[in-house]
Amino acid sequence: MRKRRVESLFVFILIASVYTIFFTDAGAPIKIGAALLYATVIFISAYSLMLENRTPNQTLLWMYVLVFFPVAGYLFYLFSGQLYLKGYLFKSKRSRDRDEWKKLMKSEDTPDISFLQDSQHCFAKFANNVALTPLSTNSRAKILKNGEETFNEIKKKLSEAEEFIHMEYYIFRSDRLGKEIINILMDKAKQGVEVLFIFDAAGSMGITLEDIQSMGDAGIKVRPFSPLKYGFFNQKFNFRNHRKIVVIDGKAGFVGGLNVGVEYLGENEKIGFWRDTHMLLKGEAVYTLHTVFLLDWEYVSKEDVLEDYRNVKYPIDDDVLDGAVQVVASGPDTQQGIMSDLYYSMISCADKSIWIATPYFVPDESIRTALRVAAAKGVEVRILVPEVNDSFLTQYGSRSYFQELLRYGVEIYSYKKGFLHQKIIIVDGILASIGTANMDMRSFHLNFEVNVFLYGTSSIRDLVAHYEEDMEESEKISPVQYYKRGLAERSKESFARLFSGVL
Repeated sequence: MRKRRVESLFVFILIASVYTIFFTDAGAPIKIGAALLYATVIFISAYSLMLENRTPNQTLLWMYVLVFFPVAGYLFYLFSGQLYLKGYLFKSKRSRDRDEWKKLMKSEDTPDISFLQDSQHCFAKFANNVALTPLSTNSRAKILKNGEETFNEIKKKLSEAEEFIHMEYYIFRSDRLGKEIINILMDKAKQGVEVLFIFDAAGSMGITLEDIQSMGDAGIKVRPFSPLKYGFFNQKFNFRNHRKIVVIDGKAGFVGGLNVGVEYLGENEKIGFWRDTHMLLKGEAVYTLHTVFLLDWEYVSKEDVLEDYRNVKYPIDDDVLDGAVQVVASGPDTQQGIMSDLYYSMISCADKSIWIATPYFVPDESIRTALRVAAAKGVEVRILVPEVNDSFLTQYGSRSYFQELLRYGVEIYSYKKGFLHQKIIIVDGILASIGTANMDMRSFHLNFEVNVFLYGTSSIRDLVAHYEEDMEESEKISPVQYYKRGLAERSKESFARLFSGVL
């Protein structure tokens, strides 16, 4: 609170100083005083920036912004330049969540993972040390391809609910698909099923107040994540809940790339075909996914609910070993940059191949280094991105990273059938990640995300098969042709890259 008051005061001083200097008839002494006051605020801000010990390039960049862009530079710094210093925003949630994850790890038996192969074991060792979530050999994972298959399965499981439905989405629209799901939720609530529903306040602007009221009247508990009313200077607007979670009676858990809206069924004419991947979980992994939801619910509702679900059963259909599954949450409520570290570890552990599909490709330096080194070692590295993205900045910001990777032999493919939105990594055909986190700075440092890591499960075969099908709908980017792109294209890429920290 004190920090926000100081920031607000500084903004007022800067605006008043500029106005006094350029838009009033005040005498020279007053204008000189205003200029000195302005310079003092900029000096204090730059000095504080230096004490943060960022990289030299980052520090100098933001200093230039503060100095050479009057007022606007300071506002941009508040809104974007401080985003990774988010500890004070979610300190209480992060502390409580960490305690709960530690309790969970202590209560879980360590599974026998001696069956894992080298690259799997390499990654599992790192993930277990940093993720604070258990690796389970008593779980099942089913791959759901695209919207039709995903939402048919979700609606089927929702209709079978008997005890509770817990759901959170980044985007939830009041269109045909959204209303179908809302009607199922209201019917279940009227039957006595407990329904808890979280929507991100920024992402789900497409859900109407009428539908929210109707759900509440039917007995559904509805809560927004980070309501926009909190204002600009606490920066919470930039930290969004990008998770997509549905847990039903402990018997089924859904997670992946699909939000709720007809565009995810390919019914938006402007977007066209929508390529995505989702997942149905059963068994112990649902317990971990459920815990992610419950911790989010406690945060948005201020209710203590974890203990109410300690005795929920999370059954599986059989006891045949089918690899291992690990659910990992990331975001401001966890260790900073954990998803980037996990992606880096997956890439570094590869022996034969790394296949990546992501709609937004804005990798940090460590990821780029890992990809270059892997390709230089002879590992097959493929990156699949959509040919046309949904915004100028993401379109050209992603392309700005192609040149350095192509130079090292990384293969980059452009998906042409429609918009590719899936977020997957497949390593050596036996280790995979699927979830909500893109390979970009926003997913690494700003958004609340959740991914599932698969170790030798039969479901990885489906991911591999689907990726190979996607290759048939894609075109390989030729390094020669890419290097010949015109000055206009390079300028767009360089401009968009300036905003990579918030893409």
